[in-house]
Amino acid sequence: MLAWKEKVADRLARLLADSPPTSSTAVQPQAIPFPAEHFTSPSKGSLSSYVMSLLPTSNSGHEDASPFARSMRPLPPESLAKRWRGNNFSWKDRPLDLSEGSGSESERDEMNGSSNNNHILESHRSEDNHNANGETSTSDHLGSIYYLTEKSRFVSPKLFGFFQSSLPGTLKGCHWVLLYSTWKHGISLRTLLRRSEHLQGPCLLIVGDMQGAVFGGLLNGPLRPTEKRKYQGTNQTFVFTTIYGEPRLFRPTGANRYYYLCLKDTLAFGGGGNFALRLDEDLIHGTSGSCDTFGNSCLAHGPHFEMKNVELWGFSHSRGGST
Repeated sequence: MLAWKEKVADRLARLLADSPPTSSTAVQPQAIPFPAEHFTSPSKGSLSSYVMSLLPTSNSGHEDASPFARSMRPLPPESLAKRWRGNNFSWKDRPLDLSEGSGSESERDEMNGSSNNNHILESHRSEDNHNANGETSTSDHLGSIYYLTEKSRFVSPKLFGFFQSSLPGTLKGCHWVLLYSTWKHGISLRTLLRRSEHLQGPCLLIVGDMQGAVFGGLLNGPLRPTEKRKYQGTNQTFVFTTIYGEPRLFRPTGANRYYYLCLKDTLAFGGGGNFALRLDEDLIHGTSGSCDTFGNSCLAHGPHFEMKNVELWGFSHSRGGST
């Protein structure tokens, strides 16, 4: 046994004697420094970071001696968002470099939902504005209908407002009573005159031609035909027309007193040159031209026209009351 040990010791001595001399300078292991901001929380180091700091490296040469150190390189600071590197990190915080389209599906749905809600609110607002405008026009229409005891073929809210500003002050605010209409009482001048025989006060004659013009004038009731051509009326008599688009009124000029003429076969306004408006006995045909009494031009689309309808309105201070 002792001989075997001596042989082994001799062999080791020879091997050591044959090996090259080693440098007296010992290689000291160094730790790889890692900045604290590279980690999520510098106050709490992980086990892996501790192990990485203990890995040895050599100063001989420009390359790291450990392949492990070459593979484990720290991330550059630019790759991490600042808010994600802070100590007060929370999962509720979103990175600053996230775009609107990179959010989660629930967040995108929430954003789309709010956008849709805004569109719905805007549509409701526009609808409300539209309804408000409709209510205004409806109220005007209902106001004109309230003063008319029956439906008119000609009187629109716009035309009614025009008459309210043109009629004598004693008639403003009165209810309109339909005395005669060709579509209701037939085509006859005599019927028109007969239905006005109980009228006490002014009445409004409204005529329409086949081309859509509306015209007429203010008369004094009751309408009583004369045997001779004798003019009637006062300086409150006027004629009007819508031939110009907007309703237009013609009052007496003072040139004469030919206000209106009522005969058994004719009802006419004005004189001196032409009749401003003349209706035949059948209430089918009529004429219109310029005259000195009112200083008007032709009230219809032509000097000779065919009537579409004729209405005669009286006025009452009480709804359903006598005129």
